[in-house]
Amino acid sequence: MKGELTMIKNGLLVSLFAFAYSMSMGADCSFDLKGTDVMTYTDASGAPVTQINVPASCSEFTINLTHAGKMPKAAMGHNVVIAKESDVKDVAKAGVKSGVAKGYLPENDARVIAATKLIGGGEKTSVKVPVAKIKAGGYDFFCSYPGHEIKMRGKLIVK
Repeated sequence: MKGELTMIKNGLLVSLFAFAYSMSMGADCSFDLKGTDVMTYTDASGAPVTQINVPASCSEFTINLTHAGKMPKAAMGHNVVIAKESDVKDVAKAGVKSGVAKGYLPENDARVIAATKLIGGGEKTSVKVPVAKIKAGGYDFFCSYPGHEIKMRGKLIVK
């Protein structure tokens, strides 16, 4: 009897771990985003990106940014910044004062949840976003290069 209970208990544990593993494998906790020389974010197919769906099962979500253009970062740099929708304009405005050397981002700004470095044509970077910080909703991703946040902006939606 005791041996049977141990077997059942072990079987349940194995099943639980298998279920948890399969759930984590089902969620894609990353997204590939491209920035172009014409101030747009696109996906791998070239379609404009205005929303990124973040699986609620992810504890961390990675945005991989590739600058698909040819222009240098001083002329047409791109990054990805995560902030509350209501803070985007103010963060972008504060970033202008920081200049290209600081990636057009205000230093140690608590409104910035996560951000990549500023990159130029042909470069790549990524940022890890803690999903718990954006779960409540109302968060945007945008490029903080001066004037880019108008066209290069979208919603992060945790589903």
